[in-house]
Amino acid sequence: MKPKLSIIIPAFNEEARIGKTLDLIFDFMVKAGIPTELIVVDDGSGDRTSLIADQHLRVHPDIQSRVLRYDTNKGKGYAVRLGLENCSGDVALFSDADLSTPIEELSNLLDPINRDDCDLAFGSRALDRSMIGKRQSWRREQGGRVFNLIVRLFTGLNALDTQCGFKAFRMSKFRPLLPCLVIDRFGFDVEMLVAAQQAGLRLKEVPVRWDNDDRSKVSFLRDSIRMFQEVLVIRKRIKKGAYKVETTP
Repeated sequence: MKPKLSIIIPAFNEEARIGKTLDLIFDFMVKAGIPTELIVVDDGSGDRTSLIADQHLRVHPDIQSRVLRYDTNKGKGYAVRLGLENCSGDVALFSDADLSTPIEELSNLLDPINRDDCDLAFGSRALDRSMIGKRQSWRREQGGRVFNLIVRLFTGLNALDTQCGFKAFRMSKFRPLLPCLVIDRFGFDVEMLVAAQQAGLRLKEVPVRWDNDDRSKVSFLRDSIRMFQEVLVIRKRIKKGAYKVETTP
């Protein structure tokens, strides 16, 4: 049976939590009764991420699942794109491996797509901050606000939170955009949203529950500089019309 939904989990050195994450997703999807495909993309991990993921996937043969792996770390953006390129669901969701946004929030993104209110729904921590459980440090929160302001000024993207790792795509509309995406690291979220907006897709920002995980691999200084550089690349590509892609009606 062709899955209605593909769930993509990018993972890098996640041996400590990937098993629990997959079990939570499996339990939820079995109860939901949605024909689902689950794809773990191991982004060149140096630990047992792939082995543990494969062991947990084998326990649930009722859900189509697989691990995609390559040897060299290429970045979360690359991993998510690879998952999207290889998925077969009508709708695809990517979620961070730590489930900072619980999988139970899934329907908040799927419902507006299924109602044909939008083509891309993305989780947001900024629309309703009362839904944040464990917060980031003050420095990270303020850095996020500054980065969002830069994104809005440099790209014209009207979104309060581009970086929440919980986004869903109508693949018939979004798949044609994949070849024009080039950002492999943390600025990839911005590029996906910008490309969708430039191509005329309908975007919807949705408030979701979220809890900070202190084990985040994001370096505040190093990755902030890199993300700003990536925003400049996106700005140049907007001016060149790189994201003006025709999609299906």
